[in-house]
Amino acid sequence: MSHSFHQSILRAYDIRGIISQTLHIRDAYFLGRKFAADIFDQYNSKRIVIGYDGRLSSKILEKELIEGLKDGGSDIITIGLCPSPMLYFASKTLNCDGAIMITGSHNPSNYNGFKILSRDESYYGKKIINLANKKIKSTLREKSNINEFYMKDIYLNTLTNSLGKISNKLKIIWDPANGAASGVLKSLIKIIPGKHLILNDKIDGTFPSHHPDPTVEENLEQLKTIVKKEKADIGIAFDGDGDRIGVVDSNSKFIAGDQLLLVFAGELLKENKGATIISDVKASDTTFKEIRNLGGKPIMWKTGHSLIKSKMKETGALLAGEMSGHIFFADKYFGFDDAIYASLRLLEIISRNRTIKNYLKPFSQLASTPEIKITCADKIKFSIIKKCTIIVKKKYKKFSLIDGIRVQNKYGWWLLRASNTTPNLIVRCESSSKEKLNHLLREVEDILLLAGIKIKLKI
Repeated sequence: MSHSFHQSILRAYDIRGIISQTLHIRDAYFLGRKFAADIFDQYNSKRIVIGYDGRLSSKILEKELIEGLKDGGSDIITIGLCPSPMLYFASKTLNCDGAIMITGSHNPSNYNGFKILSRDESYYGKKIINLANKKIKSTLREKSNINEFYMKDIYLNTLTNSLGKISNKLKIIWDPANGAASGVLKSLIKIIPGKHLILNDKIDGTFPSHHPDPTVEENLEQLKTIVKKEKADIGIAFDGDGDRIGVVDSNSKFIAGDQLLLVFAGELLKENKGATIISDVKASDTTFKEIRNLGGKPIMWKTGHSLIKSKMKETGALLAGEMSGHIFFADKYFGFDDAIYASLRLLEIISRNRTIKNYLKPFSQLASTPEIKITCADKIKFSIIKKCTIIVKKKYKKFSLIDGIRVQNKYGWWLLRASNTTPNLIVRCESSSKEKLNHLLREVEDILLLAGIKIKLKI
């Protein structure tokens, strides 16, 4: 029995594509068959848990996935509509051999996909390619069982039982962006202290309020307005499947992911001196320097939730975070990216300190860009980076090729990489002044021009 997936959906750390164009409903069936066989080959057992987000196509993908897993002989546990972190939690606490989350994450509403993990690790890179190419037999191994499991209360109890004190005086504005975290969040605020207001709390896969990416500031305009109007202490937003966090402070100022990581690192290192902490190549130099100054061991690594989790396991890191808002706690938690759990850890910190400004002071003198996205077709974006890499090797002395190209020079640093989730090239620059920052942007323009792309970069 054979089946071909559109090659563009086999991404670096998950499977993701446009419904009925690159990702087809029938793909879910064959993914289930292949995953069932792969898990059995690894563990000689077959217990698999699945969940899905609130996108319009997710329920029908779940139906096909279940059929594939069932025909592959798996014992299936379904936990229904949920944020990705709850699916990860279920895979740990229900002693599962594998797990699949049906989600398009922060992509537009016409996208969907699958985040896949085994008992030991996330599927990414070659493991996803090998899974897609796996041969499956037409005969079934044995009869499977299907059970539904209500996970929300157990998940919430675990999140809240390990919490420190949260002040009852805190006023928090939440924005789950009509995404899968909405249901959990509405239950959560009933059992934790504080004054709470939720925006866009109806799960709607068309995302009518705004795009479900909390790291793009234009998606936080409503949250900023309400935080200011209500004189709230903080505003917290999530992406479509609840594994990425976006934060605005009491002045409605956006706190980028690398800055937020430093807040968490500062508190964690008080009790865990020398702890290893990971961030991705998009993070500020200041984040790494300050972690070191606080007694931690910073590591720069590749962007991507699966890649970061693998590096945490390899290094024993207690904390990791990305510019994209994925925050991973192995301190008092499981080490996966859970924006809901991260938000509770943040409320603990604010409750103790009443402010997080001191951790953010080192960033105040910096001039930096957000992630600048350059539209570039999936089929050519990696070849563009290869061309740029050849140019950079000849032109610069100090650079990193961990993930794309990160160049360091007297003006500061710049990054150019291919997105693994969208048809874009990503640029980010940081310096000590706007003048130097503009110089870095011109450098990137020159490199891209030599690689065949003419573009004017703006902050």
